Amino acid sequence: MASAPAAANRIELEIGGMTCASCAMRIEKKLNRLDGVTASVNYATEKARIDAPAGIDPAELIAVVEKTGYTAALPAAPEPEAAPEDRPDHELDSLRDRLIASIVLSVPVIAMSMAPALQFDYWQWLSLALAWPVIAWAAWPFHKAAWTNLRHGAATMDTLVSVGTLAAFAWSVYALFWGTAGEIGMTHPFEFKVEPNDGAGNLYFEVAAGVTMFLLAGRYFEKRSKRRAGAALRALLEMGAKDVAVLRGGAETRVPIAQLAVGDEFVVRPGEKIAADGVIVSGTSAIDASMLTGESVPVEAGEGDAVTGATVNAGGRLVVRATRVGADTQLAQMARLVEEAQSGKAEVQRLADRVSGFFVPVVIAIAVGTLGFWLGAGFPAAAAFTAAVAVLIIACPCALGLATPTALLVGTGRGAQMGVLIKGPEVLESTRKVDTIVLDKTGTVTTGKMTLVDVLPAEGVDRAELLRLAGAIEHASEHPVAQAIAKGAAADGPLPAVEDFQNVEGKGVQGVVDGHYVVVGRESLLRDWTLDLDPALAEAKAEAERGGKTAVAVAWDGEARGVLVVADTVKPTSREAVAQFKALGLTPVLLTGDNRAVAERIAAEVGIDEVIAEVLPEDKVAAVTRLQEQGKTVAMVGDGVNDAAALAKADLGLAMGTGTDVAIEAADLTLVRGDLRGAADAIRLARRTLGTIKGNLFWAFAYNVAAIPLAALGLLNPMLAGAAMAFSSVFVVGNSLRLRSFKSRAL
Repeated sequence: MASAPAAANRIELEIGGMTCASCAMRIEKKLNRLDGVTASVNYATEKARIDAPAGIDPAELIAVVEKTGYTAALPAAPEPEAAPEDRPDHELDSLRDRLIASIVLSVPVIAMSMAPALQFDYWQWLSLALAWPVIAWAAWPFHKAAWTNLRHGAATMDTLVSVGTLAAFAWSVYALFWGTAGEIGMTHPFEFKVEPNDGAGNLYFEVAAGVTMFLLAGRYFEKRSKRRAGAALRALLEMGAKDVAVLRGGAETRVPIAQLAVGDEFVVRPGEKIAADGVIVSGTSAIDASMLTGESVPVEAGEGDAVTGATVNAGGRLVVRATRVGADTQLAQMARLVEEAQSGKAEVQRLADRVSGFFVPVVIAIAVGTLGFWLGAGFPAAAAFTAAVAVLIIACPCALGLATPTALLVGTGRGAQMGVLIKGPEVLESTRKVDTIVLDKTGTVTTGKMTLVDVLPAEGVDRAELLRLAGAIEHASEHPVAQAIAKGAAADGPLPAVEDFQNVEGKGVQGVVDGHYVVVGRESLLRDWTLDLDPALAEAKAEAERGGKTAVAVAWDGEARGVLVVADTVKPTSREAVAQFKALGLTPVLLTGDNRAVAERIAAEVGIDEVIAEVLPEDKVAAVTRLQEQGKTVAMVGDGVNDAAALAKADLGLAMGTGTDVAIEAADLTLVRGDLRGAADAIRLARRTLGTIKGNLFWAFAYNVAAIPLAALGLLNPMLAGAAMAFSSVFVVGNSLRLRSFKSRAL
């Protein structure tokens, strides 16, 4: 049963039968000729992403693909009982069978052709018997694709392979039956270059069989490598829970995860995966989010805390109320982002596609020209024919078609494993040019939560007593500053009960704790009780406020007893992250709506020299624009709704995954962890992926540019040409797979 498209105008098709980048180009062109349709076909993922007018029938799109000579279908519904990597791949199995048969049959043919000592009487007839199954059956996928393309008036890389191998085989049959090659005791040595000779005495069975064998090997390993390259996405999709214990009527009922609905409460026992995004209703535990975020230390969570699906309950029993299920969960959104990134195309990929599109006809023209030149120069037909076949075989630009998509597959997949989500391949070009990185302060560089950072008792006052009494009365308040003090006090032990608690609007709180009437708040609240801080406390409070911190006065029993200092603290990893940005050649800039004193204190703490402070949310876009007008290429890291517009405006937007959905939607890259070092990892990974793509393209281009003239001059044996062409594809895929070893510096 096929699933419906994800959106009214976004349709995804699974494409079958593509054998090279030229195939993808042909399908793309045909689809884009339809009114209102914009299609992108990815050879590596074997998928087409189509933006079509609302109401268009997917069957119409499928028909266009099938008329072009390929198969198409809507993505099948997932089968939960089988992991994607365990499901049969009939195309891969067929390639393997054909490859094994071609190896068994081709190796003796190649050995006899290369070693005169093995050329016994009638060896050439045995070569024919072994070679024809290779050409007729093992090479059938090439011939079938070439014939399909010919019927549609097109030529692809399969055309080159089919024409080259059939021509080599046909010439050999001619020489065997009607020339002198079939004579008893005929021998000829294997040579690395073409020499002028009597064409009727030459056999090319080893070329036809050997080229087929090498190309099948290249295509098999290419197909298998593409499957491995997508393993990160498959692993991501498989991370979620398969069933869940839902509370219904006060009893636990275990149901498949698909039956869980928003608002349902479900039980998570120690060691179980959390089934969906939600909020803890009861219980406390440590949540291990390492598989999702890469964060190695479990995070304590309790009633009212949000939890993410696919993370593991490492501690006690939890009851969670589902807030997002199915395709709306963070895990599903991550998988969707990764898949979309792998399906898109970077500018470098579009260049490679354009080259592949006109490359095949040009190569066929060069081969025909080579044949005509050799014959016109008076060389034997065998020499002319061999040089032309070598041109056809060496020119297949498979490596060119694989250069970009395989690197994208591996790079984005590795990023997902590390908690870095690259929204699209276009992002890669942006990372190369970025020279300035703007950092939002609250929630990005800092924790975004107030924390007790200093306790300043008056002379003769016990620090622990000051903290215990102030913490007890602040515990009854919901104010963020009060909660920070209460949390800091509770770390030293249990807090006593409060009587006659009263909240004085805009000033502070007061009440009775252990028989003491305690007042905590602004100095104006103390003055209401005709109390003043002594000069030492007043100076300490002023010093803290000059540093951008919040200072709270504490008094009891008619006397000022001390000052508590609260501040938004810098994340422990932010300083290291800033150092990594500088090492990448980026200039960090701190951007905040807070006052300049606070901003400069935070900037000095993490090593940032440039500060833009006291800006309104709408002014953040203007700040980014000003930097761009100065000729800078700007990356922006943020987490809040007020950062969304600036993230979209920046040349490269990076959203903290701990932030709001609006910010994440506006960004180009999402960092699942709340660790700013992930931004440095993201930029390094994106740059490394782009570098790999460029390296792949260079070798693919260089290979063809260097090899075609050699083949045309008759300096390259067709069988060696086939081996080299297959190796170039395997080299490109292998080079891309090196991205799997990319390591985060944040762990």
